[in-house]
Amino acid sequence: MTNTDVQSLSHDDLHLTAAFLIALAATLGALFIGEVLGQTPCTLCWYQRIAMFPLVPILGLSLWRSDGMARPYALPLALAGLALAAWHSGLYMGLIPQDIAPCTKDGPSCSGPAQIILGLPIPYLSLAAFAAILACLILPKGNRI
Repeated sequence: MTNTDVQSLSHDDLHLTAAFLIALAATLGALFIGEVLGQTPCTLCWYQRIAMFPLVPILGLSLWRSDGMARPYALPLALAGLALAAWHSGLYMGLIPQDIAPCTKDGPSCSGPAQIILGLPIPYLSLAAFAAILACLILPKGNRI
């Protein structure tokens, strides 16, 4: 292996590590909100969790094994999660009519003041997390000789 190959591999691993850490933070955050704070997620939050939670073992195992196989498995999940988070954010912003909103007054809701973290509502945080993971996964792999 030449010095150029080692630098390219470490550059790829950096992006994969960033995607893993973002997925891990989002997963731990969702579990903290649900299990510790006792906030029941709405339907769209559940679907986004379905897309986010498997990213942690997929990205983690790919990092551990250094096999680079995370992208084919993680990209569809990240894209699905991004689409769901964009839809959810559109509902939250009011761009999509309220009659199809998954959050109800009597059931789980993402719109209360308790659902604001770091000054951002949960749907926006989810959108940012999926967008960042997707960016990390599709960044160019670098020049390999």
